[in-house]
Amino acid sequence: MKEQVEGKTKKKKSALSFAIEFFIKIAVTALVVAGLVIFVVGIYVNHSNSCYPMIKDGDLVITYKLNTKYALDDEIGYLHDGKIKFGRIVARTGDVVDIREATLTVNGYGVYENAVYPTTAEGATIEFPYTVPADTVFVLNDYRSDPTDSRMYGGIKIADTKGKIFLLLRRRGF
Repeated sequence: MKEQVEGKTKKKKSALSFAIEFFIKIAVTALVVAGLVIFVVGIYVNHSNSCYPMIKDGDLVITYKLNTKYALDDEIGYLHDGKIKFGRIVARTGDVVDIREATLTVNGYGVYENAVYPTTAEGATIEFPYTVPADTVFVLNDYRSDPTDSRMYGGIKIADTKGKIFLLLRRRGF
């Protein structure tokens, strides 16, 4: 079947050529999405309340992996014992962290936080004052009563971080 288009003959596309074109587009799209998920963003479901109220149990958390130059107060994802955890950076390499009488200090100064999180050394397995080792960050949960953070693990290696949180999707109705 041929059509005349401005003096040129053009063949009509068959169903097979449309199908091949469609599947090529799907394959290219899938490769681009896979590349983004592997190298640029991390997609995780939170299974704890350690960062409550910022991140609730069941929330979908999306991190940006490419920037590992974290700032203080950044909320990040990190691996510990094969599980993804989330926490807030309160100190970086070389900083001295101290927790005394429910007061958190870094380098001798009280830490300013947007919300008041009473922080204690109860349950800690490290000694305070603690100097954050090279290539690590000191991470605390927002729910400070849960000491499963740097108070137990020490500094979190930058290599174990999974990126800065840039998007949260809440479970509906919670």
